[in-house]
Amino acid sequence: MSQPTSTTAALVHPHGRMPRRLGLLNAVSINMSNMVGTGPFITVPAIVATLGGPQSLIAWGVGALLAIADGLVFAELGSAIPASGGSYIFLRECLGRARWGRMLAWIFVWQFMFSGTLEIATSSIGMANYTRFLWPNLLANPWSVKILAAAITALAMLALYRKIQDIARLMLILWIGMLVTAGWVIVAGFTHLNIPLLLDFPPGAWHITIPFILGLGNGTMLVMFNFLGYYQICYLGDEVKRPDRVVPYGVIISILIVTVIDFFISVSFVTVVPWREMVNPASQAFNAIGSVFMERVQGHWASGLMTIMIELTAFAATYAMMLGYSRIPYAAALDGAFFRYFGELHPTRRFPHRSLLLVGLLVIVSCFFDLVEIITALMLARILSMFVAQIIGLLIYRKTRPDAPRPFRMWFYPLPALFALGGWIAIFITPALQPHGWQYMAYAFGTIVTGVAAFLVLAWRKRDWPFFAPRAQGASETPVLETEGTF
Repeated sequence: MSQPTSTTAALVHPHGRMPRRLGLLNAVSINMSNMVGTGPFITVPAIVATLGGPQSLIAWGVGALLAIADGLVFAELGSAIPASGGSYIFLRECLGRARWGRMLAWIFVWQFMFSGTLEIATSSIGMANYTRFLWPNLLANPWSVKILAAAITALAMLALYRKIQDIARLMLILWIGMLVTAGWVIVAGFTHLNIPLLLDFPPGAWHITIPFILGLGNGTMLVMFNFLGYYQICYLGDEVKRPDRVVPYGVIISILIVTVIDFFISVSFVTVVPWREMVNPASQAFNAIGSVFMERVQGHWASGLMTIMIELTAFAATYAMMLGYSRIPYAAALDGAFFRYFGELHPTRRFPHRSLLLVGLLVIVSCFFDLVEIITALMLARILSMFVAQIIGLLIYRKTRPDAPRPFRMWFYPLPALFALGGWIAIFITPALQPHGWQYMAYAFGTIVTGVAAFLVLAWRKRDWPFFAPRAQGASETPVLETEGTF
């Protein structure tokens, strides 16, 4: 086991330290299970619709470049600051734990309550939608689908009530199931290739116009939704063996493999199911493309089996996301930036059970919203307070802490960071240029504004920065605050 760096040692709380059990294979399986999940099985029709034809698949290339560039940000920070909480810890340390870093870390936790739980809910909802393909009459009522999604979430939460080494083994099994599912789709698709369908471009498909650029922006946002999770291992930093190696390579390997898998799955769907049928929201192909695809190439029995396998893949994503995200309120509570109640570990199994319960309950509530609205809202809510803020944080950290240990350094720094920054900002402003996009922008800014307001109110109550002199740096070393109801 590698020894923590001096930076890491200052971050990890001595109380209730979790064991380091996760290796590179665990990191890749956790990341990939989160990244694949229901992603391509619920978003490929929507991606194809953004540009109205197979040319929409170029969004996978744009998204892959953005994911790799942003993944290098997580790789450097995750290896240098390997502590549970991921972006919460990165923002706090890069921007100063006494002032702006503390505020932005708080805002990250705040928006996570709105966006992170929505993200987990997408997998549960996707799993419930595919169940409707098997029992259309039983789940004809939309409310029955929502209730089933909530029940799936509750099951995943209960399955996480165990030691991390047991979770890691189960995660590997679910990951293998995900690979088998994706592999079956790709093999079936490439053995039934219909090239004319792949090249069925509408007139003017490649004309670079404003609608084309906006459509590409929408498609890239959906692709990035599919890629969300390449950083999942960063949330488990305290539980990773040799984080200086496992975290960066776990992030990069996951992105590269998932890019290939998702693109090949998309090509398989488009070469079997006509895209004009696929983009019709009322069609079965739009709501359960994986099942319809397999029925076309290998018959009804295969579509039923594929549906079950997609459901298991979706459950793996719900499981992986809830595992990682349950560490965020826990890390914030240890740092004194959240209710101390959530900073407790299970007395025998040594995992943050109260934080897990909080996340699980919020996801259950999120399961009762519309899927497409959830995807757009969670992406916009997260871009500014997490991705953009973290990239800026890395640039500042490099400037102000040039001698800090960096086991992994970003390749070609700062070009990937600047590319990722521009890409995220472009995705963020795309909805503002389209009808009804203001609703999602209002949601995104609303989470930030309310988060800042809550931070200021609680800072005033605690007589802390920015109204009073910031607390000494060592103050955050205590595991939790002594009073209830504070940050």
